[in-house]
Amino acid sequence: MDVIDVEPGTGHPEIVVVDDVSKHFIMRRDNSLKERVVTFGRQGRIHREKFDSLKNVSFSIPAGTSIGLMGPNGSGKSTLLKIIGGIIDPSSGSVRRRGRMAALLELGAGFHPDLSGRDNVYLNASILGLSKAETDAQFDSIVAFAEIGDFIDTQVKFYSSGMYVRLAFAVAVHTDPDLLLVDEVLAVGDEAFQRKCMDKIRQFQNEGRTIILVSHSASQVMEVCDRGVVLHDGELVFVGSAADATKAHREVLEGKRRETVEAAAEAAAEAGAKDPVERDVPRIVGLTLADVDGRAVETAHPGQDLHLTIRVDHPTDSGPWNSSISIDTSQGQQVFGTGTRRLEQPHSSVAAGEHSITYVLKAPAFAGGQYFVNAEVSDADGAPWDVMWQGVSFFIPLEFRQTGTVFAEATVDVS
Repeated sequence: MDVIDVEPGTGHPEIVVVDDVSKHFIMRRDNSLKERVVTFGRQGRIHREKFDSLKNVSFSIPAGTSIGLMGPNGSGKSTLLKIIGGIIDPSSGSVRRRGRMAALLELGAGFHPDLSGRDNVYLNASILGLSKAETDAQFDSIVAFAEIGDFIDTQVKFYSSGMYVRLAFAVAVHTDPDLLLVDEVLAVGDEAFQRKCMDKIRQFQNEGRTIILVSHSASQVMEVCDRGVVLHDGELVFVGSAADATKAHREVLEGKRRETVEAAAEAAAEAGAKDPVERDVPRIVGLTLADVDGRAVETAHPGQDLHLTIRVDHPTDSGPWNSSISIDTSQGQQVFGTGTRRLEQPHSSVAAGEHSITYVLKAPAFAGGQYFVNAEVSDADGAPWDVMWQGVSFFIPLEFRQTGTVFAEATVDVS
């Protein structure tokens, strides 16, 4: 069994032990009542398919640790969190945990839509283990944290998604939990509330409580968590530090992206072979990333010069034309973009054939994370000819001392 280590010598007891846990679901393909009647009995088995959501997952978590649970969509993160929270049972294996637990797994989980916010506070708090007297003592603080005082006596079915999550989180964090489970519902709240949640989580960490956070955000895991667990296709693929976990997660996502791109390219090639179409405009046939010595770059470092080369096939002679590049994060946020029109340096006329152009980025200050490069070519007026999305990617190692998308050497003077 993998144990998520804390600092040597602390001797913290294990608060969660996941022992050889597997979970499978039966999916039916005969969805209508008529189909189920027709396929009733032995034939019905043909229309059922077993899906393994988790496969023999084992690890343990010492008390006082903040864990980021990562993995692509469908990897089993939320299923594992629900099993740890006791919401669903594993098909095999076991989960042992100690202490009071609070779980914020789904938007509005534990709320009754026809009850008021006030009634749902008491209902949800009782589910999480608080007595009425304890809830009475915490009620004003819960309402103040959720910032829905004017609507506390309104039925929650009239709440916005933001109000739902604010109230649910407020109840969860006021139950004095030893173990807090948080799924990605925090993304529903506005920026100010997300910061308030992060501040509360920091308070819990300082108090020695244990937090398990499901997130796709490498920066959030780096900011909040000290350790990480990565799942892929229901299997445990990594247990270790937050920085190493985000790197392992990035490698899994990049593998899936490449599979998708290759499959799309094969499908396009097959469609082109069946129904060839003559192109009368230039197209991008390649995009490469290299260092100053011409070596291909997959992992870069802040301040390292980067050379982006676009290969363009011109089917006929072309007059003046343009190109552009942009660089995005894995969440699709553009962190840099430029082009010949912005630089006021259009490309000269070229003869038919393949031509290469190179953009040189001098000492870009990208912070740690995965980045994707897009390229576009257009005519003299900027009318697009072709675009290549995510033609190449690169990774910059995550730096524990800072977050964000911009790298800077920072020091602090204490007077």
